[in-house]
Amino acid sequence: MEKHLHCKEFVNTISSYVDGDLSEELCEELDKHLSECDNCRIVVNTLKKTIDIYHKQAEQVKAPDDVKDRLFYRLNLENFKK
Repeated sequence: MEKHLHCKEFVNTISSYVDGDLSEELCEELDKHLSECDNCRIVVNTLKKTIDIYHKQAEQVKAPDDVKDRLFYRLNLENFKK
């Protein structure tokens, strides 16, 4: 008997699926579901793009040194400054 994954069940595992933390069997089942379900495929693609954009932005956005110096001074964290 073949299991059929419903969208509601898929949403509960989407984060683990995108992170690659699921068993091979469950991933195959989810891949099959994605091949048949446009809505879930859009959700997964959107999540992956959001994560990618976040990582790219995090790498690019750096505070200027003078701003960091003032912040560490104000927070009395000068000893933790790298």
